[in-house]
Amino acid sequence: MPDDAGNKPPRDHDALAPRLAVVITVIVLLGYFSVAVTYVVDAHPSGKAVDPVVLTLALLPMTALLGLQLTHSFPGLVPRLGGARHWTLALQAVLTFLPFAVFKQAWLGMPGFLAGSSLLVLAPALAWPTFGAILLCTDVLLFQVGYGWGKVGYTTVSTALTGLVVFGLSRLSGLVAEVSRSRAELARLAVAQERLRFSRDVHDLLGYSLSTITLKCELVHRLVPRQNSRAQQELSEILQTSRQALADVRAVASGYRKMSLFAEAETARSMLAAAGITATARIDCGKLPDLVDTVLASVLREGLTNVLRHSKAEHCAIEARRTEHRVRLTLVNDGVGKPSTILRADSSDGGSGIGNLKVRLEGLGGRLRAGVRSDGWFELRAELEVSGDAPPGRRERGAEEEYGPVLP
Repeated sequence: MPDDAGNKPPRDHDALAPRLAVVITVIVLLGYFSVAVTYVVDAHPSGKAVDPVVLTLALLPMTALLGLQLTHSFPGLVPRLGGARHWTLALQAVLTFLPFAVFKQAWLGMPGFLAGSSLLVLAPALAWPTFGAILLCTDVLLFQVGYGWGKVGYTTVSTALTGLVVFGLSRLSGLVAEVSRSRAELARLAVAQERLRFSRDVHDLLGYSLSTITLKCELVHRLVPRQNSRAQQELSEILQTSRQALADVRAVASGYRKMSLFAEAETARSMLAAAGITATARIDCGKLPDLVDTVLASVLREGLTNVLRHSKAEHCAIEARRTEHRVRLTLVNDGVGKPSTILRADSSDGGSGIGNLKVRLEGLGGRLRAGVRSDGWFELRAELEVSGDAPPGRRERGAEEEYGPVLP
């Protein structure tokens, strides 16, 4: 079941790989230690039973060595030993070489584990020299118990392989666990990023539509007693806006929605005229890439929403110009310092539309600026890099003719 935050618990098969890696490593370690026990058994003359005392004396340090090896192969097993692993390695060295005085060649299986632990515990600059020193000490002890060059060479290779296998499997199990954790973290970040995208898109898309619906509902409320035909027109536009808001919600839920800067400029005419705002616009940027077109259309929506919510503008100008590799959208109005009387006094924004748009523009290498110009008009400006496929100066049909020239 999901938790209170909506996050799903990790699935069982997501943790299967780390568990399987640990199980395999433990089985291999137990197998190597079992082989070491056979050395003790085979050390007795044939036909004679193993002395229980000798076997017990051998199993005690072997069990201790197995415990030390597990702590080195799986550091998370005993986290408190994190700063004392050099001491546990020293203890393993003592338990590896000291019993040679008693068990001699029966103790041949132990140095390989010490060699593997040295690679796990020590820094690389010390690990490999220590690995070689362990092999050398083992060879010296083998000569002391009477082994010739042939057996010494075979045992040296066997010890080195045991150490490398222990080191490799231990590191592999740790890497598998780390990859599993990283995968879970990436999944969590992807979910968080998608939630952030969804919240931004909902705000950018619906803020404009809902503001328009609110405005037109208030106008209909005022016009019904006096101008029935005008009220019918406003109701039709409210219905169209609400349908567009529904389509926007479905588009956001599907993960992608395409918007057009020119289409947004077209729909701005009705909304601004209904609000009593004189609107002019010039869309002079030609065909834009879909992503750039969508982001700039979102900027225009958010800017118009803020005009309605936060000011009593009388004039508003929209302009989009394109050079060879850059497009600039500006939205200016004269409503600075004039509280809005269009929407109800209790209407509140509570969103972060400009901040959302700034993040989206910066993600595309663009920038967003908002502030009061020297002439007292408030300006919202968005700039984006675009390819030079479409020639600058090509206008979408009807934009300037519909709204008239741009205000100074």
